[in-house]
Amino acid sequence: MLKGKQTLVFENKPVILASAAVGGPFEAQGQLAQDFDILNSDIWLGQDSFEKAEKVLQEQAINKAIEKSGVNQKEVQFLISGDLINQITCSSFTARDIGMPYFGIYGACSTSMEGLTLASILVDSKNANYAVACASSHNAASEKQYRYPTEYGGQKPPTAQWTVTGAGAVLVGQKGKGPKATYATVGKVIDAGIKDPYNMGAAMAPAAVDTIITHFQDRGIEPTYYDLIVTGDLAGVGHSIADELLKRKGLVIPSSIFKDCGLMIYKQDQPVFAGGSGCACSATVTYGHLLNRMRKGELKKLLVVATGALLSPLSYQQKESIPCIAHAVSIEMEEEEG
Repeated sequence: MLKGKQTLVFENKPVILASAAVGGPFEAQGQLAQDFDILNSDIWLGQDSFEKAEKVLQEQAINKAIEKSGVNQKEVQFLISGDLINQITCSSFTARDIGMPYFGIYGACSTSMEGLTLASILVDSKNANYAVACASSHNAASEKQYRYPTEYGGQKPPTAQWTVTGAGAVLVGQKGKGPKATYATVGKVIDAGIKDPYNMGAAMAPAAVDTIITHFQDRGIEPTYYDLIVTGDLAGVGHSIADELLKRKGLVIPSSIFKDCGLMIYKQDQPVFAGGSGCACSATVTYGHLLNRMRKGELKKLLVVATGALLSPLSYQQKESIPCIAHAVSIEMEEEEG
């Protein structure tokens, strides 16, 4: 059911039965390391390319989420997955080996909440009993594709961000114990005219603001309804811009509940420029740290607004601006049934 302009209501409230977060050696040094299920000590993960390493990250996350749920993998009816590599090949090769019916999606760094939205639609509509959604990124693979290979050692400005090496997966089911997906606000593509691929936060901030405002208008609630509202990877530059834009539009979110995954995942002394980014940024923070907090009773109502810059190396070379999008999912811990 649609509420307002862009917000889906999940009337049957699909349950997040389990989730998993995996990362690399740099994430193991971050401030959320304790919330990862698997931390790999080698960015190659024993493979001969970074792209193959990212495929392993996806497999680790998907298998761990299913294992934690106690559901037999043969009962999971759909896999929804996306990444940043050309034509989402990491996801497609993962799907090839896992063997589930597969939806490959590309929402750039908004892929985590796009995947959770689609998995929830399948389960809420009773077209699936179980669906798993995954999103991944790999620092070295993304640098090679979008910017320069890391061994090139190119200089970066302070507005640049550090792509998270990791993957997050979530298993959604019709019944069971756990947080529930209650609403999803599907974003529109917003283009602020920014062309600098080293300033993703500024490019994505207007899209995040548009989705956040729409979510509260569609639901008819105030920001304080939530215990926490997190953007995906606006990082230091974009998060401050989004906060200012929201205030200009008359929506004030208390700083105590308005956070960003790209500012949460790493420590301040790690050289990540403006903060973290990548599909795995919101995926690992949400499916690791934030859902762990919900299961501990520290959070009851969470809004995750994953942000994505929809550029490609080709569009950048042709001097196009960077269109962006943000998808928001409301996750709530309610009284357990049964």
